[in-house]
Amino acid sequence: MHAKVALLVVLAVRLAAGDPTLTATPPTLTKSVHSITIRWSNLTSPSPLDYVAVYSPPSSADLDYLGFLPLNASASWATGAGALKLPRLPDLRAPYQFRLFRWPPGQPSKNPRVDQDGDPLPDATRRAAVSGEVAYEGAGARPAQLHLAFTDEADEMRVLFVCGDAGRRFVRYGLAGRREEEWEEAATEARTYERRQMCDYPANDTVGWRHPGFVFDGVMKGLQPGRRYFYKVGSDSGGWSETYSFISRDIEAKETIAFLFGDLGTYVPYHTYFRTPPESLSTVKWIIRDLEALGERPAFISHIGDISYARGYSWFWDHFFEQIEPIASNTPYHVCIGNHEYDWPLQPWKPSWAANIYNGVDGGGECGVPYSMKFRMPGNSSFPTGTGAPDTRNLYYSFDSGVVHFVYMSTETDFTEGSDQYNFIKADLEHVNRSRTPFIILQGHRPMYTSSNEVKDTVHREQMIQHLEPLFVKHKVTLALWGHIHRYERFCPMKNYQCLNTSSSFVYPGAPAHVVIGMAGQDYQPSWEPRTDHPDVPIFPQPERSMYRTSEFGYTKLVATREKLTLTYIGNHDGQVHDMVEIFLEQVDGTPDKMVGAVPKKTWLYMKIVGCVMLAMLLGFVAGFAVRMKRDSARWTPVKNEES
Repeated sequence: MHAKVALLVVLAVRLAAGDPTLTATPPTLTKSVHSITIRWSNLTSPSPLDYVAVYSPPSSADLDYLGFLPLNASASWATGAGALKLPRLPDLRAPYQFRLFRWPPGQPSKNPRVDQDGDPLPDATRRAAVSGEVAYEGAGARPAQLHLAFTDEADEMRVLFVCGDAGRRFVRYGLAGRREEEWEEAATEARTYERRQMCDYPANDTVGWRHPGFVFDGVMKGLQPGRRYFYKVGSDSGGWSETYSFISRDIEAKETIAFLFGDLGTYVPYHTYFRTPPESLSTVKWIIRDLEALGERPAFISHIGDISYARGYSWFWDHFFEQIEPIASNTPYHVCIGNHEYDWPLQPWKPSWAANIYNGVDGGGECGVPYSMKFRMPGNSSFPTGTGAPDTRNLYYSFDSGVVHFVYMSTETDFTEGSDQYNFIKADLEHVNRSRTPFIILQGHRPMYTSSNEVKDTVHREQMIQHLEPLFVKHKVTLALWGHIHRYERFCPMKNYQCLNTSSSFVYPGAPAHVVIGMAGQDYQPSWEPRTDHPDVPIFPQPERSMYRTSEFGYTKLVATREKLTLTYIGNHDGQVHDMVEIFLEQVDGTPDKMVGAVPKKTWLYMKIVGCVMLAMLLGFVAGFAVRMKRDSARWTPVKNEES
C-alpha cells in the first residue's frame, strides 16, 4: 500500500513538472554576441550519459549531429535541470538547433559510427526535447572567415572570405590616413564546390557534408610598398565586414619576419567524431601577441600542411577560419598541402614504394577540393584528381619577402626527378636573385629528416633525399622546414645523412639546416626512435644530428636581415623562446655563384691588430687584479647564494 502511494506521488510530481524543456539563447547571433546558453529542466531520473546534440541545418537527421555535450558538464545535472554555455560557433549560413537525448546506463549504443579511439558514439535514439533555432544576423549574407595572401605581383594583396550566396561583393581599401570616401574598390569572384565532388566517406555522406557557402576572391592592387592599408569586404545589400588593416609587401625591405608552423588543427567547443586540439588556440593567442608587438613592421604567417584536420567533416573548415581570422585578416597567411587535406583511396600519384604511406583515409574523402577552393596561393600549380572533381591547387609556388626567397612544395604529389614539381623547384632555385634575397627557405609537409619513430614514412624520406636534397645543396638552400611530426626538432645542416656543423650559430656550411615544426596544436604522435638493442625496454637516445627536440607545443619565428637569419622556437606553455639557430650567410660579390667572406680581408687585418692590442691590455689587467686580490683577500667576506 505504501509503495503504491509513493509511486502515485512520483507520477504526480512528474505530471506537475511537465515534459523536459530545452532552450537556446539568444536566438540571434552577431559578430560581438556569439555565446549560446543551453538550458534544460524537468528531466526526470537524469543519467550521467544524457547529452545535448548540436545540429545545423535544423533539417539534419538525428544521427547527423555536428557534435554533442554531456549534461553532466553542468554542476546541477543530477537535479534534472542545468545550463551549459557554448562559446563562439561559426556562421554556417544556416540556423543551429539543439536536441536533448537520454542514454540510460548499461544501454549499448546502436550507432555504427565510432570515435577516433574506437569508442561508440551516441546513437540519438531517445530524443526528449528540442530547442528553438539560433541563427546569425544576416542569414549568411555578411562576409566571414577573412584571410589574406600574397599574389604573384609585389604591389598586390589578395583577400578571401565566405558568404552564403553568390551575389556581388567588393573589396574597399585605402592607405592609412585617407578618408573612406577616397578608398579604391575592387570586384571579387565567387566559387564553391558540391557534395558530388567529394571523393570518399565521410565528405560525401550526410554526416560530413554541409554546404560550404561561396568563397569570394578579391585583389587589392597598386599598393605602395611597406605601407599600412585599411580595408573591408561585402556589399551595401548584403552588409559589410568590419574594417581591417595590413602592411603591404616590400620586396626590397632589409628585414624579413615570419611566423611558421605546421599541423595546427581546429578546436571545437563540443565532443565530436575525433579529438580536437585546444593547443591550437594557444598558438593563435601567442602569435597575436607577437604581431601586436611588431607595430608597423610587416610579417606573414606560414602554415605548412595539415591545416584544419576537417577529415571530411566540412564545418570544421568554418571553425578553422573563424579561429585564425584574428591573425589571417591582418597578416598574409600562406599554406602548403598535407596528407590530411589530400589523401584518399584513388589519389592519382601512388608509386609502389608509397602504397603504405598514402593510405587513402587521412583526407576524409576531401581529395584536396576544400583546400584548393578556400585558399589561393601564388603561382598556378595544379594536379588532376582523376575523379571529375576540380584539380588540386596550391601545390608548389614561391615568392620573395625582404631578404628571403620562400619556396613551398607538395610532399603529397609527384616530386621525383622529371616531374612538373621537380622541374619547377629546379628552375626556381636556379633563378633566385641572391644579391636581393641571400637566404632561401624551402617548406613542405612530410619531413626529409626526423628522429620520430614514424617508420612507415622511411621510404618517403629516402625518396626526398635522393631526388630533392641534391637540388637543395647545389643551390645553397639555407633552411628546410617541415611539419607532419607533431614535435619540434632542429637538425644540424644535413647532406646525405651527414651533419656539417653542430653549432647553433654558424656560417652557412654548404647544406640546409632542417627543422621539423609540426607542433602547433595537433596532439597524437609516435614516440622517438628507440634503440634497436633495447626491444623490450625502449630507450630513446637523441641522435647527434638532432640539435634540439621537444614535445611541447608552440611555433617558430623567423627574423632575417642581410647579416643573418635567426629562427626561434617559442613554447605555448609560457610564450618564451626555448631554442634558436642563427645562420650567417656569405655574401655575393656580384659574380654569379662566386661566394666571398662576409668581411673584407683588409677589415680582417685591422680587426686582428685591434684584437691583439685588446688582448695585451686584458692580460695586464688580470695580472694587476690577481696581485690586488692576494693582498686584500683577508678582508673579503664570502657571499651566500640561494643554493648554499
